[in-house]
Amino acid sequence: MERSFKKEVELLNLGKGDTFHGEGILAVTKALLQSGVSYVGGYQGAPISHLIDVLTDAREIMDELGVHFEANASEAGAAAMLGASINYPVRGAVTWKSTVGTNVASDALANLASSGVTGGAVIIIGEDYGEGSSIMQERSHAFAMKSQIWLLDPRPNLPCIVNMVEKAFELSEASSTPVFVELRIRACHVHGSFEAKDNVAAKISRNALMTEPVFDYGRIVLPPSSYNQEKAKIELRWPQAVEFIKREKLNEVFEGEFSDIGIVLQGGMYNAVIRALQQVGLADAFGESRVPLYVMNVTYPMIPEELNAFCATRRAVLVVEEGQPNFIEEALHAILRRADIQTKLYGKDVLPMAGEYTGEIMLGGVTKFIEAVAPKGVDTARLHEQFEALTGVKKRAAELLGAPVPNRPPGFCVGCPERPVFSAMKLLEREAGAYHVSADIGCHLFSSLPPFNIGNTVLGYGLGLASNSAIGPLFAKRSVTVMGDGGFWHNGLSSGVSNAVFNDDDGILVIMKNGYTSATGTQEIPSSPHQSQAHRVTDMGIERTLTGMGVKWMKTVNNYHVTDTFNVLKEAMTSKYNGLKVIIAEGECQLERQRRIKPINAEKLKRGERVVRTRYGVDEDTCTGDHSCIRLSGCPSLTIKDSSDPLRVDPVAHVNNGCVGCGLCGEVAHAAVLCPSFFRAEIVQNANWWDKFVEKFRAAIIGLMQPA
Repeated sequence: MERSFKKEVELLNLGKGDTFHGEGILAVTKALLQSGVSYVGGYQGAPISHLIDVLTDAREIMDELGVHFEANASEAGAAAMLGASINYPVRGAVTWKSTVGTNVASDALANLASSGVTGGAVIIIGEDYGEGSSIMQERSHAFAMKSQIWLLDPRPNLPCIVNMVEKAFELSEASSTPVFVELRIRACHVHGSFEAKDNVAAKISRNALMTEPVFDYGRIVLPPSSYNQEKAKIELRWPQAVEFIKREKLNEVFEGEFSDIGIVLQGGMYNAVIRALQQVGLADAFGESRVPLYVMNVTYPMIPEELNAFCATRRAVLVVEEGQPNFIEEALHAILRRADIQTKLYGKDVLPMAGEYTGEIMLGGVTKFIEAVAPKGVDTARLHEQFEALTGVKKRAAELLGAPVPNRPPGFCVGCPERPVFSAMKLLEREAGAYHVSADIGCHLFSSLPPFNIGNTVLGYGLGLASNSAIGPLFAKRSVTVMGDGGFWHNGLSSGVSNAVFNDDDGILVIMKNGYTSATGTQEIPSSPHQSQAHRVTDMGIERTLTGMGVKWMKTVNNYHVTDTFNVLKEAMTSKYNGLKVIIAEGECQLERQRRIKPINAEKLKRGERVVRTRYGVDEDTCTGDHSCIRLSGCPSLTIKDSSDPLRVDPVAHVNNGCVGCGLCGEVAHAAVLCPSFFRAEIVQNANWWDKFVEKFRAAIIGLMQPA
């Protein structure tokens, strides 16, 4: 996993009278246990990957409570777990990255929302939106509206997050409807404290089993039940949800001294709004705002009575709604006008229509709003001066630099086993000409960046091969699809491989078998080489699966052997075999490998045992300064430095201390017939007598061969 929570999960045992201090994701897990869940599932992905990791590390605690946990094969599998709550009074929670995960889970979610639930069904969605996002920029709000799933967006502090998770189960049961709890990345990792409660063992669990199944045709999504379910959504479930939200005061109002203006905001935007108000002197260090706030911890459904009451006496209100379309702002316009309330609304006119509302952007929007409405007692000229002083630092820095700071896009880790495959693909491109590559979600998508610039399209996790089905027949040469082993098990097997074999597609599929879903934190998959106690499968190999699917042409290569990989790629490109050709590029994720072997080596050193580390270097006397090695490798540890020869002007290649000894630099140089300047060295710690003898012997021979 990306990090271990084995120590922190002890906090999950805290009970009534204890104070929890920790991270947002851990607090969510504690809230689930305090809510009496019977089962939990999910699929990893930013920003909620850590929730899967916490649940994995907390298995002993959950086993004690009888909670069933599964790390699902996909978001669709996770959503389908919630089917347990349709007929039975059991509480369940699942989690995934949104919006892409919600897209994958949409079929199950739509059916779940139509059927309705008996037990509380909660979906913790990581809203991956903004500057740190790795996906297309969309919101979950539209899906909540489409399927009538209530959407909670809690204020980013631990007491509110925990309360909203607990209330989400109650809201779900009160309205027989599944509930989204939306967490942005900052909410997932915010630190704080709250008063803990005792964990609750569910009445129905792995420790307290049911004996009789329940059948209710009214819960089946078939006519006439499906028509009745739609009617129930609007006439029964929605009013029940609205009544619960009002009764439990899930939305919050913070009064301020400026009674004629206010701000309506999503709960998740609360910290950013308060910070902006603090910066211009309209809120104090404790979060007390001079501007009244209506905080929507529930962004769908909206509560007209509450909004009317908040806006009725105010001449102007700012709506803070991150992302587009501006559903909340438009709905608020309609709500107020129906009630004949003429409050002037500001929103996307002072804030950007799209994009993350960072601190700087929020500061600008709040300042524009306050300047426009000019509340009594606020010196708007002074306010503008404060804004200019706060933002002027960045402008002055840009002027001093004279040019924008270069972009630092993400890239492959040092020693990544996927990099050599793309080096081989560049060599093939140099020999056979350019060819179309259908890319896929995962670390390998970094290939689309320099120095490789490989990957023409990307459609979704595991969908690379399926997206290639119409492209391949339109080219004179074979096209290539790159897919990770995580994507293979997620969606690639069913949507890609089965489709290609069924239709006899003549394409090339390269599966990066690095052993984990590396891009999300190296969680385990069925083919992981090192399985935890929770997953002890030993025979779910990719090769066996492909053979069972009917793949006839299949070869496995060691990623780091660039020449072998190049030869197999060339063979696949020129083979007379007409059908799917699969190349399995095998090499364990270097990041996970280093995490695994470093503690082992550290223990050996403590015991005084011999440890050997491999490093590579460049003989600068031999280096020509061409730097083709860098262009074909792109490894962060392979860089340049000034030559020690005063007669040489050009810099030489250099391997820095980040090297993990994967050997790619030398392999590429050999495969591309570049130069013989790379050397391999072994660093021996706690050397034995033989190591010392060999070192002295070599030193003597080298001394004899050197000039006096």
